[in-house]
Amino acid sequence: MAVQAQPATDASPSPWTAVARAVALLTVAVSVLLTAFAWPSIRSSVHDVPIAVAGPAPAVRQISAVLDERLPDAFEITEVADTAAADQLIRDRDVYGAIDVSSGAPQVILATAASAAVAQTLNGIATALSQPQSQGAGTEAAVRDLVPLPADDPRGAGLAAGGLPLVMGGLLAALLLTRLVLGTTRRVIGALAFAVTGGLAVSAILQFWLGSLTGSYWANTGAVALTVAATSLSILGLESLLGYAGLGLGAATMMLIGNPLSGTATAPEMLPGWSGTLGQLLPPGAGGWLLRSTAFFDGRGATHSIIVLATWLTLGMLLCLASSLRRRRPATDPVTTAQPAAQATV
Repeated sequence: MAVQAQPATDASPSPWTAVARAVALLTVAVSVLLTAFAWPSIRSSVHDVPIAVAGPAPAVRQISAVLDERLPDAFEITEVADTAAADQLIRDRDVYGAIDVSSGAPQVILATAASAAVAQTLNGIATALSQPQSQGAGTEAAVRDLVPLPADDPRGAGLAAGGLPLVMGGLLAALLLTRLVLGTTRRVIGALAFAVTGGLAVSAILQFWLGSLTGSYWANTGAVALTVAATSLSILGLESLLGYAGLGLGAATMMLIGNPLSGTATAPEMLPGWSGTLGQLLPPGAGGWLLRSTAFFDGRGATHSIIVLATWLTLGMLLCLASSLRRRRPATDPVTTAQPAAQATV
């Protein structure tokens, strides 16, 4: 009669060195998380933010001198002749706002929908221009919001908070599809289908329930769907090629780099150093910029974001295709059939 050995029920405790390694790893992990999310927020400031100054050349030089004195290196100034040219630059998303002195009295033109943080800074500039020492006694700078945020969400909280769910949606899609679905083609189709349904749902919540978006619902849906598809497929591609290491690499790139550096809550130019530029090359940053363009600017200024998202989407599909072809490649060595080993009985 065969007798099977019973598995051991009492495992030996782990050595203290294993406990120390676990504690060290957790300490590094929480430090990385804190740095990734806190550093961009704490170090955010106004630097090289593009704005326009409209008016005669002497007045423009005077305004530029005032800005350089009060906020050195804060703005990248584009000089235009009149109010219409300044308005067009704002609507095209080439600048965040303008200071207009073409009619004599200073006027500050805002685009709160482009960035509430930059608009707040420009409001402070309007207060400074109203002081007697800057523009003469009795002169008060008017403020005009050319592209305001919706009345139901005047601070843009819904759009700022929506960046994380988009990243998490793409990440969860990749994770669940790799766990629940077999076959590269089926996973890709599942990711694309979820991008469409997720885009419809997220846009409906933000636009019709929370009132955080305006513009075309279908354009907003397309922006959300493209963002989710680019995120999920790029992670799926890395996972199909590198396994769980690829899944971790993709998740870390989107969550620890892409999301904090997206600039959705403020503006990419307000992030420290080169981080804002890097953030716009990743799906979270490009997706946030694209959604602002479709919701408030009739799609203007969206070309760069669409190219970035399409590139990540294509890269993910190519990685999935390469992994699928590698698995289907026929073996060159002769196929040998291993004989099953006889089971020993005691």
